[in-house]
Amino acid sequence: MNRIILVLLLAGLHAACKGQQPLSRIDSLLKATYPGDEPGASVAIESQGQVIFLKSYGMASLQAGSRNSPSTQFNIGSLTKQFTAMAILQLAGLHKLSLSDPLIKFFPDFSPHAGNLITIRELLTHTSGIMDHYGYVDTNRVRHATDADVLTAVRKVDSTYFTPGTRFRYSNTAYCLLGMIIEKVSGMTYPDYISTHIFSPLSLREARVLQIGKPIRDRAVGYDTAGSHFRRLDVDESIFFSTEADGGIYLSISQYLRWFHALQSGKGLDSASVSQARSAQVTVEGSSRLSYGYGWFVNEQFGEKVVYHTGSNGGFRAIAFSIPSLDYLVVVFSNRTGVDLEKLVEEINKILRVTNKSYIKIDSLESFNISCPIFAPWKEII
Repeated sequence: MNRIILVLLLAGLHAACKGQQPLSRIDSLLKATYPGDEPGASVAIESQGQVIFLKSYGMASLQAGSRNSPSTQFNIGSLTKQFTAMAILQLAGLHKLSLSDPLIKFFPDFSPHAGNLITIRELLTHTSGIMDHYGYVDTNRVRHATDADVLTAVRKVDSTYFTPGTRFRYSNTAYCLLGMIIEKVSGMTYPDYISTHIFSPLSLREARVLQIGKPIRDRAVGYDTAGSHFRRLDVDESIFFSTEADGGIYLSISQYLRWFHALQSGKGLDSASVSQARSAQVTVEGSSRLSYGYGWFVNEQFGEKVVYHTGSNGGFRAIAFSIPSLDYLVVVFSNRTGVDLEKLVEEINKILRVTNKSYIKIDSLESFNISCPIFAPWKEII
């Protein structure tokens, strides 16, 4: 039965893409979604190793008057987590750590209850129960929070939301701690490790991890949408925008395609680690049909494994939806709020006759979707 489904999917997709009409419909959909004089997006679609669609829409910066392009760098929010997870798996492959290692091994002064019970695997799969850091960071002292600030905030909190390993609860805090573990084990900063061991080998030359005071070339600005008005909501407007390992990567749509090719081919990455990351590890709370791997949501219930993730940080939104067996990818990087990217991907899939049965939309997948508190007045732009 699975083979029949695969053949039908492939036949439908190739038939849909044979002419330009479906792609023209997608272009029209995106032009309507992202008007040219508003903050917009970059969108790419790949099928069977071929990029069949690659376009950008709207403005990268309303203040500067610059437009989005396939080389524009977007903050990809929680899509950063797949890079952080891969870095952890790299270090595990080098026997510099084990996924069963507890937090206390890396941070001896961590609170005993959480430090002894929470393992790296539970941080990766959002099953740690670690307390969210947002209420513990001294926001009177911190202007741009980092992963180190997150560690400082929670290391003495000797309680968890639940017994580690027993439930799923999405946690940005967990991935910030993974970033600190990468630093502890490698002796490098998180940005330097990611640049040296992931970006450089894959020729992602322009990719960057946000570091305050270090400019990022061709960077989009994030905006919050309120009707026809747009308010800047970027790194200078929010304290928690700047944490690194949970959502600090800036990437262009063209570079993400290169990352996807590496995931698919195993070139430059360990194939076993990629398989682990994109396979079901734990069941997501409230849905027996949806699982989480290491940095990815996974559904394997309808014959074809679907692997995807969303991202949200300040005024940026992102989504990557893939069916690895079909070498199929839809990725959207956006520098505005107010667009339901999951629904947008569903519409694109329908136009290309790709089944949506395995794509499960669940509200509030991320436990903290906005970067508050705000410490600078929002500037409204018509």
